[in-house]
Amino acid sequence: MSGYSFFQRFPTVFQTHPMLGRVLVVCAVTAVSGGGLMAFSDARQKSMYAKSIQREFKKKKVVVVGTGWAGTSFLKELKNPSYDVHVVSPRNYFAFTPLLPSVTCGTVEARSIVEPIRSITKKKSYDVHFEEAKCYKIDAENKKVYCQSSQDKNFDGKEEFALDYDYLVIAMGAQSNTFNTPGVMEHAHFLKEVDDALGIRKTVIDAFERASLPSISEEEKKRILHFVVVGGGPTGVEFAAELHDYVYDDLVKLYPQSKDYVKITLIEAGNHILNMFDKRISAFAEEKFQRDGINVKTGSMVVKVSDKEISTKVRATGEVVNIPYGMVVWSTGIGTRPEIADFMKQVGQTNRRVLATDEWLRVEGCDNVYALGDCATVNQRRVMEDISAIFSKADKNKSGTLNIKDFHDVMDDILERYPQVKLYLKKKKMKNFAALLKNTQENDQNKPIEIDNVKTALTEVDSQMKNLPPTAQVAYQQGQYLADCFNRMEQCEKNPEGPLRFRESGRHRFHPFRYRHLGQFAPLGGEQAAFQLPGDWVSIGHSSQWLWYSVYASKLVSWRTRMLVISDWGRRFIFGRDSSKI
Repeated sequence: MSGYSFFQRFPTVFQTHPMLGRVLVVCAVTAVSGGGLMAFSDARQKSMYAKSIQREFKKKKVVVVGTGWAGTSFLKELKNPSYDVHVVSPRNYFAFTPLLPSVTCGTVEARSIVEPIRSITKKKSYDVHFEEAKCYKIDAENKKVYCQSSQDKNFDGKEEFALDYDYLVIAMGAQSNTFNTPGVMEHAHFLKEVDDALGIRKTVIDAFERASLPSISEEEKKRILHFVVVGGGPTGVEFAAELHDYVYDDLVKLYPQSKDYVKITLIEAGNHILNMFDKRISAFAEEKFQRDGINVKTGSMVVKVSDKEISTKVRATGEVVNIPYGMVVWSTGIGTRPEIADFMKQVGQTNRRVLATDEWLRVEGCDNVYALGDCATVNQRRVMEDISAIFSKADKNKSGTLNIKDFHDVMDDILERYPQVKLYLKKKKMKNFAALLKNTQENDQNKPIEIDNVKTALTEVDSQMKNLPPTAQVAYQQGQYLADCFNRMEQCEKNPEGPLRFRESGRHRFHPFRYRHLGQFAPLGGEQAAFQLPGDWVSIGHSSQWLWYSVYASKLVSWRTRMLVISDWGRRFIFGRDSSKI
């Protein structure tokens, strides 16, 4: 075997074992050259060739920005050893954010819901480097991310550095949306991070301690112990329920003189709380909160927050009401991070709320950059954009009709390429299209299908398209999907778009991302919860709360966190919630 043939047959040796590769180069060259100057010259040429092979098989550098749901699930599922992975995040851990409301009230300890990123990645087959820093700028043109270290205390300023990349995965999440309401940033608490939950916990205890002082008037006690939650979504509702249980199950026993002054108010701009849930769940939650004494103010918008008052405007009448408060928790959706907004301008995505990606989670208008989680949304291609090309390939005789077999082949491709068609068909929202499919099954096999009729029915899909919700469930599935893409990147690099059956251009080598909704919970306090599954299946009550316990325990990122959270739940059942500020 010649040295050249050896390099061709065993290229991976130089990728995984460069030193061994150099030894084999010398051995192979010496064996075939016979010695002397010719052997030295030949060995030099082969050595240069070996170095070029090593450069060719150099590991691709992947930079992951963020350690939330999307970034962590990507790191957990990535298995391909041909990557050099760098993780950048201002926090060196993953936090199980659905349990943050429990942390605010001591039901679960903060340490129990976090797992260090280095513990998650330490046994991975690929190289992982973690930098605890904040990414403040992304330069897509030069393939660099600029970072600033998070360690500013006891150090001489913050270190700044830049990382180049071959692939960039943006999973830095989003910030709370204040809608530019005056005073929110200065006076309200948010509930996005572990530090936020600990801050709320401390503020609640401080309120009870201050209200217990003998010099505080009754009017001031009422203000101090008035807790306001803005936002009637799942997070706001769960926190209000947790706070109610914390106050009336634990704190009033320790502060009995404060019981009559406590008030909890939930403010929602819409007509109902939990609008994304089934109406039965919304109605049950409002009735339960009313029984529990939680004041639910729907149809009210917050227009201003000061240090002691929150101003709301009633939508129906336009009346502005000033409400004294002791603590405000703001939970009204997500907003764009400044770093993401700056990057969106670079790639021509202005006037958007979040980054737009294609169905393969690649940022539109940018090569080798992927975005997932709350900082991005999948910009699903509309069916009518490609429908003419799909039908023209199937309609070989240009008659404007399809037979039953060709029609079903086309529909298989459409359902494969456009998952929203299948989604809306299942929900029976596409009445015209559902009727058309039914008629094709009843029709004579030889009776053609009018293409224009199918196009008319499909327009209903485009009119009902919605973005994916910014939830942990979506982010987790996106991270899993993208890791699977990277594990098989050699298959994906050849332009994966296109219908399955029309492969003249060799397209459609990888499926687009499909979100599978597995259901959603809404803990309502008092050991009761609501659970909604796809297909409008609803469960409300104590059994749903126990299901909530089991599902959340199973979804925790490690066995360590599972054991800690389960022990916290057990401790709470036996001893109650902790009232210290630690």
